[in-house]
Amino acid sequence: MLRNLATSLVTSEKGYIVTTVPKAKELRPFVEKVITLARRAKNLTGDETQAQEVHLRRQAARFFHAGNSTFKTEQSRFRGKKGETKEPIERTAGVKAVQLLFGELGTRYQNRPGGYTRIIKLGRRKGDNAEMAVIELVDNPRELAAKK
Repeated sequence: MLRNLATSLVTSEKGYIVTTVPKAKELRPFVEKVITLARRAKNLTGDETQAQEVHLRRQAARFFHAGNSTFKTEQSRFRGKKGETKEPIERTAGVKAVQLLFGELGTRYQNRPGGYTRIIKLGRRKGDNAEMAVIELVDNPRELAAKK
């Protein structure tokens, strides 16, 4: 569940997700660890920087959901000719999350020592009275545009 939430948060175009307060509180250290890995990759210097970055990317990939695979054929996985094999092309969500993390987020938080997320409580959900919250990445483009 945490891997799914972390993948949703990092790949979200808005920079935030809405979830319950206990889930948001559990997600915060989970996401902050993986952002620290990306920061560490951006601050690498020395001879073996590429090998170290690959190692950090593989460590970060553990924190994300691999995603649903896309298939080469247009038809549903369960329909088609008998004996037809459908090879998955790639797993999309986790790959996109790692790319965004080491590309955009790593540079955004390069000089920030910690505190990459913020939790804002929203109140209680109508159906089951669960306390809801927004967990968002700080210094997101929407927030920076509002400051200007």
